Amino acid sequence: MIEALLVMALGAIVLGSALGFAAVKFRVEGDPLVEKIDAILPQTQCGQCSFPGCKPYAQAIAKGEAEINQCPPGGEEGIRKLADLLGRDFKALSAEHGVEKPKSVAFIDEQTCIGCTLCIQACPVDAIIGAAKQMHTIVAGQCTGCELCLPPCPVNCISMEPISETVDTWKWKYPVFDIKVQSGKVAA
Repeated sequence: MIEALLVMALGAIVLGSALGFAAVKFRVEGDPLVEKIDAILPQTQCGQCSFPGCKPYAQAIAKGEAEINQCPPGGEEGIRKLADLLGRDFKALSAEHGVEKPKSVAFIDEQTCIGCTLCIQACPVDAIIGAAKQMHTIVAGQCTGCELCLPPCPVNCISMEPISETVDTWKWKYPVFDIKVQSGKVAA
């Protein structure tokens, strides 16, 4: 009788361990479509799309609550990638959300900065470092170019500098092929 209980207990421990391992190993975190959409978005966290960041915007697109053309930093290339992923028609960038600008990084004029820390509080990615009543600076590698640090600066010491295209910053453009319809025939 005791041997049967021990065998059953051992079996329960083995199966429980196997189920626990499988739950951790094969866990699906969130919607995979949201993750794919979020990977296409530029991760500026700027809020120009009327959502607080790229992930909430991706969730809204996946649910059908937002259009794919609301992200100015992603621009036309981002809209084309989203349209291709979701099987939707391409739409031009929505004018109410802004205009596409070249990729930029913030720059602080150190002679003018008064150390108010308002820009540090506004930065969604912690790309600004400095202390109260001390000069601040931008960590260029962390800056997403969201421009959220510009409005709170009382002395206008922050400017956006376009990122020049170098071997390190160059990206292959998303391919766009025009399809022309001629007399019922499709020609590429």
